[in-house]
Amino acid sequence: MTKPPKPKPLLQDADKPVRSRPRKPRDPTQPNLPLDPMPARIEPCLALLKSKPPKGDDWVYEIKWDGYRLSVHIEPRGIRILTRGGHDWTHRFPAIKLAAMWLPVGSAILDGEAVVLDEQGRSDFGRLQQSLGGRGGKKRSSDAIFMAFDLLYFDGHDLRNSELDMRRHLLEDLVPAGGEGDIRLSEEIEADGDQLLASACEHGLEGIIAKRRSAPYTSGRLGDWVKIKCVQSDSFVIVGYERSTVALAGIGRLLLAARKGKKLVYVGGVGTGFNERNASELREKLDGLVTSTPAAAVNRKGAIFVKPKLIAEIEYRAWTDDGKLRHASYKGLREVQDNATVYDLE
Repeated sequence: MTKPPKPKPLLQDADKPVRSRPRKPRDPTQPNLPLDPMPARIEPCLALLKSKPPKGDDWVYEIKWDGYRLSVHIEPRGIRILTRGGHDWTHRFPAIKLAAMWLPVGSAILDGEAVVLDEQGRSDFGRLQQSLGGRGGKKRSSDAIFMAFDLLYFDGHDLRNSELDMRRHLLEDLVPAGGEGDIRLSEEIEADGDQLLASACEHGLEGIIAKRRSAPYTSGRLGDWVKIKCVQSDSFVIVGYERSTVALAGIGRLLLAARKGKKLVYVGGVGTGFNERNASELREKLDGLVTSTPAAAVNRKGAIFVKPKLIAEIEYRAWTDDGKLRHASYKGLREVQDNATVYDLE
């Protein structure tokens, strides 16, 4: 007759705690690292506009991407994709969401830009807008990819107080350089700033970004990140338009304004850059905003004024002596959720 198995002591004595045996003693010199709570949202670090690249070994450079600033939150409950203004756009970027699910990390917050690339690999804001169905559209973009350029939270640790070099080192392990997926690394470029800017302009890029290696991640526009543009591109309020019998959708010219304190100041107009699709969408929105009260002082005969609800991204070459835009071209409407900054006349 076989004996019954001997009960395990832990099951026999309810007063003894149930613990597994450690494989080896913990090294007392190894600290117990506390876990940081994951932020629900982080205000982005913004780049300060400068005319020339900063000099010195403490500065590194990247290409300036022309798209929508996003943060990708990888959380235990799932993925969240937030706009610069804090709006949840997870449903609008399904390919980026799926790519984030496959990243080898338990929890993270990636900072970057959603872009659509043209045939030469350049970011195209107009194509991104079209892929999302235009301003106020509800389409999901399967063409947009996420160019990651910073890592703010990583597996339980808030990295914002760490230097950029350390954050980038961890990011490059997570999103390797040279990838072709829907989340890609915005690579740092070791080069002279002036030469890199010249090369970027020669290849038709919008410009470059310079970042201070030793700086922590600080929300706002404080100067640790600097943008230098080949072609000026800024956001302006649409305050009216002029009709045309020959132009697309009858829009001969948009009338634009910039901010000066709490007021809007007329800075000229734009009559190029429209295509059949964005012109018809724009005309429909403008017709719904017509008003008899101009939001800015505009002395244009026959102008049709609209409420200052629409913000347009405008590319231009320079300013005239009387404060008007020169060689302006329409690129598209900014989304309200993008929290775009209207050009400020100092």
